Amino acid sequence: MEKFEAILVERKGNIAFIIINRPDQRNALSKQVLEEITATLEEFKHDERIGCIVFTGRGEKSFAAGADISQLKTRTPLDVFKPGSMQEVYSYIEAYDKPTIAMVNGYALGGGCELAMACDIRIASEHAKFGLPELNLAIIPSAGGTQRLARLVGKGKAIELILTGKMLSASEAQHIGLISETVPAAKLKEKVLEVAEQILAKGPLAVKMAKLAIHLGFDADMKTGLTVERLAQAVLFATEDKNEGTSAFLEKRKPQFTAN
Repeated sequence: MEKFEAILVERKGNIAFIIINRPDQRNALSKQVLEEITATLEEFKHDERIGCIVFTGRGEKSFAAGADISQLKTRTPLDVFKPGSMQEVYSYIEAYDKPTIAMVNGYALGGGCELAMACDIRIASEHAKFGLPELNLAIIPSAGGTQRLARLVGKGKAIELILTGKMLSASEAQHIGLISETVPAAKLKEKVLEVAEQILAKGPLAVKMAKLAIHLGFDADMKTGLTVERLAQAVLFATEDKNEGTSAFLEKRKPQFTAN
């Protein structure tokens, strides 16, 4: 993998860490950060050794404290439609074939909070903070914030948080369903690795199909969602992994999945 400047990439077994590497700017999300994240994900998409992606920020203060304001100030109306926008990158992360975890180690504000929401699972340290303060700049959270927040915590709560710009503690974020779990900072990576390993123990094709069925079915009516679910299951019934998983269960042994 090519060497990047705005992010660091680390591997631990089948888990890859994408670390935003701008601690002096509170890991602000510049155009370069987004480009390097996209390039890394494109490479990992074809790497069978990587089964789970973890996003985090360098240091102990910030996961990602929002967009780079100096770049934001120069944006023009047509910029929102250009390829590689933050919204486009986060939609790519949300639909990514492999499971993603946000390891929130500090402030997750604006675009940083939106990045966490684009991930499948969000786990935070006790001192993490969450918020969408974009209205203070006379703009809105437009990297999926108005849509994903409402789907995660409900429309009423999302309107309140976006209009007031209120900052939430990790415990408050967990209480409303924005994140899955809160742990002491010293235990954060350990917990994330534990969750990642639990996912990696499952059939990789089943993980992929579960994500697809949930995302495609969520905004559809129940009948359509159930049809998507049935078709996903039909695909999995034809796989070698299904045979291996059921055989391993009956034989009381650990399955050896091959993603076939």
